[in-house]
Amino acid sequence: MAKDKQYGSTTLTREEPAKKNQGTTEPAVKAAPTRTPVTEPARRPAATVPALPFGRRNYTLMLAGIGVILAGFFIMSLDKEEFGFGFLGLTLGPIVVMSGFVLEFFAILSRPVK
Repeated sequence: MAKDKQYGSTTLTREEPAKKNQGTTEPAVKAAPTRTPVTEPARRPAATVPALPFGRRNYTLMLAGIGVILAGFFIMSLDKEEFGFGFLGLTLGPIVVMSGFVLEFFAILSRPVK
């Protein structure tokens, strides 16, 4: 046993072999598994990866859909009837808002022009 210089406690060192039992036999030494070289996956060229998920037409339709939805809410706010129970608040405004959401649906699902 060697003395630890900082604290004065005894510790085992590598030079001192551990005591072996007389009656046991040595286990068979296993061969270390060989590693196969790991290669990085092939990267795509920057030209084939699109910069944005949608095309210009898609984004234009999305902005138009947002504009139509906002216009529908504005139309609903113009109703002069109490609690918005007039034609603008109950009929025209919700139809315009729903048409804006339909436009958004088509903007997302339409294929971009290549």
